[in-house]
Amino acid sequence: MTTQSSRPTYDPWWKAAVVYQVYPRSFADSDGDGVGDLRGVIEHLDHIAGLGCDVVWLSPVYRSPQDDNGYDISDYQDIDPTFGTLADLDELVDQLHRRGMRLVMDLVVNHTSDEHPWFVESRADRTNPKADWYVWRDPRPGTVGGTPGAEPNNWGSVFSGRAWEWVPERGQYYLHLFSRKQPDLDWENPDVRAAVHSMMRWWLDRGVDGFRMDVINVISKPAGLPDGPVDATGLGAGLSSCVHGPRLEEFLAEMKREVFDPRPGTYLLVGEAPGATPEQGLRLTDRETGSVSMVFQFEHVDLDHEGSKWRPRPMPLTVLKHSLGRWQEQLGERGWNSLYFSNHDQPRPVSRWGNDRVEGDRAWWRESATALATVLHLQRGTPFVYQGEELGMTNAPFASVEELRDIESLNHYRVAVDEVGQDPEEVLDAIRRIGRDNARTPVQWTSGPHAGFTTGTPWIDVNPNHRWLNAEAQVGDPTSVYSYYRALVELRHGNPVVVDGSFTMLEPDHPRLYAYRRTLGDRWVEVLVNWSDEPLTLPSTVVRPDGELLLANLPERAADPAHAGELAPWEARVLGSR
Repeated sequence: MTTQSSRPTYDPWWKAAVVYQVYPRSFADSDGDGVGDLRGVIEHLDHIAGLGCDVVWLSPVYRSPQDDNGYDISDYQDIDPTFGTLADLDELVDQLHRRGMRLVMDLVVNHTSDEHPWFVESRADRTNPKADWYVWRDPRPGTVGGTPGAEPNNWGSVFSGRAWEWVPERGQYYLHLFSRKQPDLDWENPDVRAAVHSMMRWWLDRGVDGFRMDVINVISKPAGLPDGPVDATGLGAGLSSCVHGPRLEEFLAEMKREVFDPRPGTYLLVGEAPGATPEQGLRLTDRETGSVSMVFQFEHVDLDHEGSKWRPRPMPLTVLKHSLGRWQEQLGERGWNSLYFSNHDQPRPVSRWGNDRVEGDRAWWRESATALATVLHLQRGTPFVYQGEELGMTNAPFASVEELRDIESLNHYRVAVDEVGQDPEEVLDAIRRIGRDNARTPVQWTSGPHAGFTTGTPWIDVNPNHRWLNAEAQVGDPTSVYSYYRALVELRHGNPVVVDGSFTMLEPDHPRLYAYRRTLGDRWVEVLVNWSDEPLTLPSTVVRPDGELLLANLPERAADPAHAGELAPWEARVLGSR
């Protein structure tokens, strides 16, 4: 096993790192109230360290009314009592550092909660000191504020409905690209930017090692806030109208200069960038001129739906390969990719793109969970593991809308069923397929009550398959999904080709084979994955008889010369130069 002291070193350090995302509400509950908390995270750090992960990305634990599960922040410099205290956070930092790991905080600065003191003051009138800290606009000319059609433009909210809320005491609307309880800050105001920078420095002073910046590429709004193109909702596309706005790069360069440049060491800054193109991603991550370490782009997770996430469409493997390959090629050696299939906003990848069946002749749950991981982790970039992904956790069988908790899904169901008149079961089917609650069911620690997540009643139901799919059953099993993830992490840590090698997509038009080669000098690594339920004969162009088997999810089969030219369903092999 590659230990931290024996690993090759890289500058910057995060090129060889693997990040583990904790969504604390669903990770582990230490006090029996049914909601995960910081002490629950501390108690399970050895599970994360056992994988070999280098960084914990912690979803928001700040004070919040929890309208969007913490992504609506009412106090940036305190911990919500639901999750614990600042002392608990400090202990988490200390315990991670003792293990040679780092903590990255999720930070939302495009918007705050409408209960944040900044907004409470801002909404009071048009003359107070924070009157212009948020995006306020008058009604459309010739209309009466608060009436249908009087909104400043046609933008819709990500969470359904219009993106504007009327405030009679000001006689104006405020913009909320997300929930009406998440008003957008006005980044044109230098006082807003200075306050954000000050808060970020405060967290770094406490020992935090960086930030994952939520929807950071929409903080700069287009001049004049023009109407957006009408999308499938019948409203203007508000979020996409703000992607990579005119002053985004200026604002991020200022943040880097004011927050990070004066400090010794290298901090990790991940920019979530919905709607970003590879060209924009390169501008943001360029090693000489960029302002963030890497971007979280959405192109590949938007390929299996059309217009709206609730409208599915087939995703041929060739389309996915083209998308991810384009990001690999265009960011090249100057930029840097984040590598993910899963997070708190996405369904479980083994259910979405793999085969999550565990019974019958065509059941490939373990094989497809490890195959997907192989495709992802050995590309050029920094891999992200979302809690439970390392166990192969699956989507949940939500029986009714009453079992849902996510504001996006609940709002969509209400609009689709009550206002549009869609069939309730069809709407629920779409939510089961791609709704965010799939990622938010509790981590499955044991086969016992509530999967060992809590001694109380969980805030959202545990997936019933925890009786066989759980960490207790996997951690000591060398053939488990968990053990395979650990081997992938170790391969990245120990093999410079995986970190710094160039990327070449192989057989880009093959409908079932995901294959690519990484090259560094005269060394190489080749990844071969059968992305299907059927056996696959390998093209001669990817068969390397001179290669050494580095990793396989069916190792005995992969080592048998009789199977050198074929892959079983969802089989993954990693070969390397001798």
